[in-house]
Amino acid sequence: MTKPDVILIGAGIMSATLAVFLKELNPTIKIEIYERLSKPALESSDAWNNAGTGHSAFCELNYTSETKDGTVDIQKALKIAESFEITKQFWSYLLQKGRISNPENFIHATPHMSFVWGAENVAYLERRHAAMIKSPLFSEMEFSSDALQLEKWIPLIMSGRDASQKVAATYMPRGTDVNFGNLTRSLFAYIEKQDGISVFYNHQVEKLKQKEDKSWRIKIDNLETRQRIKSNAKFVFIGAGGAALLLLERAKIKEGQGYGGFPVSGQWLKCLNPEIIKQHYTKVYGKASVGSPPMSVPHLDTRMIDGKSELLFGPFAGFSTKFLKNGSYLDLIKSLKFDNIRPMLYAGWHNKDLTKYLIKQVLQSEEDRINALKEYFPNARKEDWQLLEAGQRVQIIKKDEKQGGILEFGTEIISSEDDTLACLLGASPGASTAVSIMLDVLKNCFPKEMESSDWQHKITEMIPTYGTPLHENAALCEETRQRTTQVLNL
Repeated sequence: MTKPDVILIGAGIMSATLAVFLKELNPTIKIEIYERLSKPALESSDAWNNAGTGHSAFCELNYTSETKDGTVDIQKALKIAESFEITKQFWSYLLQKGRISNPENFIHATPHMSFVWGAENVAYLERRHAAMIKSPLFSEMEFSSDALQLEKWIPLIMSGRDASQKVAATYMPRGTDVNFGNLTRSLFAYIEKQDGISVFYNHQVEKLKQKEDKSWRIKIDNLETRQRIKSNAKFVFIGAGGAALLLLERAKIKEGQGYGGFPVSGQWLKCLNPEIIKQHYTKVYGKASVGSPPMSVPHLDTRMIDGKSELLFGPFAGFSTKFLKNGSYLDLIKSLKFDNIRPMLYAGWHNKDLTKYLIKQVLQSEEDRINALKEYFPNARKEDWQLLEAGQRVQIIKKDEKQGGILEFGTEIISSEDDTLACLLGASPGASTAVSIMLDVLKNCFPKEMESSDWQHKITEMIPTYGTPLHENAALCEETRQRTTQVLNL
């Protein structure tokens, strides 16, 4: 029996971020981290399983919805852009303090673009641009429907395109590409050297039970020796990607009742031709198909993975009953409980378009995928591309008084009433907003400490603009960006 202060389940970007926060705020804290795989960041945080966009709402059209009167609501985009600026400040602090090193191993400056075709979509993109540039977070964004300008920005996408087709794009030079796998591994390399922190790989959490004193008794299996381990902690964080739902159900907190999950798998087309890769140096996002989940927004995506330029197109959605790429086909069945069957059935009924979309995606042929690619790259040839398995995501389903059950896109924190357990459910833009999400976990579950002058001072040291919205302060926004750009070598 071990007795740490905190147990973190999962060795991805979320647990890594929370572990570093807690160690910076309380150097004497004792933390145990359990991961069922052999290394950190092998699931959702891995570069091949994650879009790596550095989500800042520059190019993702699903973050800017259009209202009935034609105006564009940018509130979600503002929130996500603010979150990524907070993230960059936290990473800059870690670099300056020597907690991690070599930012070029995990982050690169990469322009972000939105690209659309058709008169209606072009008009929407122009309205979106007009709404967004009013904020200092997006003031640098450019819009163009001029073919000559677009050829300069995205030659690969414009080459071979029908000259009569109405097209438009926005261009944001301040975008980034992030290898969250490398970043997570760098964080764990630091974490594992710290006194008071123990990381256990090939260990699977099997049971969670709250005791009378509100602490949590955790039972863990060593997958190599088959030994059963027991641990007792005051606070537990479940950051296990798709498997978080199954663990939340085992914890049996009332706040977790009624939650279900809908698994969505993904695939990428990877470019094999170096000459083509050289011609594209941006991240270009389009509009999602009707009924498709946000993670399926098509994009032609420049990546830097393990020191090599890559070009990916996709993702193509699929269906699997697994909740993790390395999970079990029984995951979905195991997640069905009396309290979540009704919300899941209602969510399915209200999302028939999504069901049709997934069936269509699953039945796609190689030719269908290449034809989808040709909408973005007209001269594409199938011999230049290879199909790869991407990550596995679980979209949140939860109870709703009006509709019975709804499908919730994005990420959500579920905390116990007594602040002793927190669980993260959901998908995109999770990794990019991990710092803001973990700050919310700290506020929810360590409220007294967060109000203390010591913690407030330390958080402000790590994130100088903490508590000050950058979208309301243009000068501070620019000053902050200049500082993080320099530290991160962007």
